[in-house]
Amino acid sequence: MTSQEYCKIAVAALEDRKAEDVKIIDIREISPVADYFVIADGTNQNQIQAMRDACEEALYKAGLKTKQIEGNSSSTWILMDYGDIIVHIFSKEDRLFYDLERIWKDGKIVDVADL
Repeated sequence: MTSQEYCKIAVAALEDRKAEDVKIIDIREISPVADYFVIADGTNQNQIQAMRDACEEALYKAGLKTKQIEGNSSSTWILMDYGDIIVHIFSKEDRLFYDLERIWKDGKIVDVADL
C-alpha cells in the first residue's frame, strides 16, 4: 500500500470516531520526516483515546505498524508515527496552541478525495 492509501484509512478511522477538523498536510517536498501529517481533534479525553485506538487498529489491519506512539490515556496530544505518515490527535485547546498547520504552512493541505 502507498502512504496515500494509509492516509485514507487513518482519516476514515478518525472520522468514524467523530474526529473534528481532520486535515492532511503533504510534507513530502519540505521535510524528510514523513510524507503526510494527519491532524484531527476531539472534544474530550474519551473521544481522543477512542480516535487513537480506532486509527491504530485500522492501520494495523491494513498491515502498517506504529514505529512509536507518544502520549497516553491522559494526554491531550497523541502523536502516532507510522514512518511515511504521522497522525496527530489533539484536544481543541492544544491544537490551537501548537498550531501545526501554521508551523507546516509550507506543506500542502490536501483533501482525502485527492489522494
